[in-house]
Amino acid sequence: MSFVIEDVLVRNDPIGRRLPVLFDSPHSGHAYPRDFAFTCPLPVLRQAEDTHVDELFAHAPEHGATLLCALFPRTYIDANRAVDDIDPALLDGPWPEPLAPTEKSAAGMGLIRTLCRPGLPLYDGRLSVAEVSERIDRYYRPYHFQVAAILEGLCASFGAVWHVNCHSMPSAMAPGMRRGGGPDFVVGDRDGTTCEPGFAALVADVLKGLGYSVAINDPYKGVELVARYSDPERGRHSLQLEINRRLYMNEETLERHDGFARLQADLNTLISRICAHAESRTARRAAE
Repeated sequence: MSFVIEDVLVRNDPIGRRLPVLFDSPHSGHAYPRDFAFTCPLPVLRQAEDTHVDELFAHAPEHGATLLCALFPRTYIDANRAVDDIDPALLDGPWPEPLAPTEKSAAGMGLIRTLCRPGLPLYDGRLSVAEVSERIDRYYRPYHFQVAAILEGLCASFGAVWHVNCHSMPSAMAPGMRRGGGPDFVVGDRDGTTCEPGFAALVADVLKGLGYSVAINDPYKGVELVARYSDPERGRHSLQLEINRRLYMNEETLERHDGFARLQADLNTLISRICAHAESRTARRAAE
């Protein structure tokens, strides 16, 4: 069963049995709002999307997991940033509350992106305080409300919950790294602080067993959606999963290539193992 909020998000609930597992894709959206007055070329802007990640995980509900996907583009407002991670130089006036811009905003990739890519501005001027506030209320808050509600509900029902925040990464993902380099996957748990050690190890081991190279927390540790909703001591286990785009798509045209089907099948194996882990862990807790 799918639950859609206009151009904001789609929530796909489990088919059949329900397990305490959530997959969410905050950056795969490509429903561009009419008021998105960007000035950079659209084909270049679209390369910032986690294109096809929602499709790669589309079968998660068949395994008992919930799948949540943003429909709006991350370049319009980024659900994986703190709500106060805004560059004040972007705004046409003072923000009504204190701001806390991070290195993400300094690099042009904060809550409201200012660069299409390094050296290429996204806008030709400032944005009004009113329109940024509208983006937060219209898109950001509903997405976070759903993430929080799903995790809270699953944790209340099962005593614990496992959350995978799904992303893709360009093959040239780090400064100085040649295109085509880097691992196939990066598992991020913010240096072991956002989930039980066994969860991150399970994900890495399954992927390695399928023949992929996997890095842990390098160069991606996880950002807002992992940091905000994780609390391992209370049974809330979150990690970020980055997939190298070279595995499944042409990074210039955004078209899927022949590797997509194999990767999706392998991710179905991973989803199944994660769901089995969650089922086993909650059954053990219930028996204690």
